[in-house]
Amino acid sequence: MAIKEILTFDQAVLHKKAERIDEINGEILDIIQDMKDTLYAGTGVGLAAPQIGILKKLVIINPRDGSEEIILINPKIVAQSGKVKDMEGCLSYPGYLGEVVRPKNITVIAKDINGKKVTYKPSGFLARIFCHEIDHLEGVVYTDRTKTMFREKDLIQSEEE
Repeated sequence: MAIKEILTFDQAVLHKKAERIDEINGEILDIIQDMKDTLYAGTGVGLAAPQIGILKKLVIINPRDGSEEIILINPKIVAQSGKVKDMEGCLSYPGYLGEVVRPKNITVIAKDINGKKVTYKPSGFLARIFCHEIDHLEGVVYTDRTKTMFREKDLIQSEEE
């Protein structure tokens, strides 16, 4: 299909709530393919539909660790436990990182590409990705959750010194 432009910084659509998907039809399948093309054209580990300007509750996750990609339609976090603070980045905020506190473990329910109800119980880094992408569906970006932003190149330089 097509690689779409990823909206960056504080474009208004990034702060709007996405709409629930009631039917998985050709239009939704086309959006999913565009999201895959867009995600795999870069180095990200997840992409939410609002990041390409589509206000639909749709997420693609691939931690690029050899596991299969995960497609979530209408995802919802139904349980969480623990807390972990770590650095986080975003395709919509290229070149920047910020410390964000996220749950260590979560339970997410959603529908898959076939409309079947699925449940995921990710922990650690994968839970962070799920939370980050589901936040996008609620109009929340990681910069809303961090107190301090860092330019990625400044962090890399300080690590080399």
